[in-house]
Amino acid sequence: MNERIYENQGIRLQYYEVQNNFQPLVLIHAQGVDGQSYGSVAKQLSKKFHIYSIDCYGHGGSLHDPGEYNIRSISRAVIDFMEHEIGRKAWLLGHSSGGLIAAYIAAETEFCEMLILEDPPFFASQGERRKRTFNYIDLSTVCHTYITQEEKSDFVLYYFCNQYAWNFFPGQSRDKVKGKLTKMAAAYRTKHPAKDLKVPFWPKAALAGFQGMDHYDPLFGEAFYTDSFHCGILHEDILKKIRCKTIFMKARTNISPDGILMAALNDDDVKRVSELVGNCQIVPFDCGHGIHIEKPKKFVKCLSDLL
Repeated sequence: MNERIYENQGIRLQYYEVQNNFQPLVLIHAQGVDGQSYGSVAKQLSKKFHIYSIDCYGHGGSLHDPGEYNIRSISRAVIDFMEHEIGRKAWLLGHSSGGLIAAYIAAETEFCEMLILEDPPFFASQGERRKRTFNYIDLSTVCHTYITQEEKSDFVLYYFCNQYAWNFFPGQSRDKVKGKLTKMAAAYRTKHPAKDLKVPFWPKAALAGFQGMDHYDPLFGEAFYTDSFHCGILHEDILKKIRCKTIFMKARTNISPDGILMAALNDDDVKRVSELVGNCQIVPFDCGHGIHIEKPKKFVKCLSDLL
């Protein structure tokens, strides 16, 4: 994918493009990564789509301004990009928080011809309920503790050392394993400060969450911690305004023994989405939250079949 910059009246978006004469497809990544998150499927998708993979504000090479880390500002920037850079109706695909943004864009503009939602956290990530989700106890909380400490350090390493995933290790071996792996992570960051984090024995799907994190602003995570990201706009009000055909890619639902939602949303949430969006098809995936990473062939086939 070719790296490009779009600027217009204070808007700055970095994006990655695969040019051809096919159907325009705009990709909006999840929180913490960047537009290159779709690099593993871009080649296959480009056989049928003209790819535009955007860095959201607070990520990658796009605008880093905490005052703009909200669904309205980011959506306004992407709409401007679609209107002036693409200049025609496009398909819009958003993963996780990117799915929330994609849905808002589809609700507010006629430029979205087809909406594909890759496991976005509707309802679960908003209001008091967000405090019982994995994103809140993991990335959002780590971002909050990081920005409130006096001494700032390498955020990528800080997140690795403080992520909630350590709780999944057995108690009797947790400290020993954590000590060894954090030491490896620190050594890698020292040797390769500009590269995405790699740690031996750490799951590939989990490491995918570190791709692009070196250019992630923790204040974006703070917007989810405080719930300011949503600007007081209810998910229900966004969804009921969507008129284009919508595909909802749903990953597995997983709830911990202590009631924490370890997924983006639960089955009742998905049902509610389908009831609010007039023309919505649910496509289940037997995998974790990163569908395009864990099930790339089925992900690509799902999009190709829509053509």
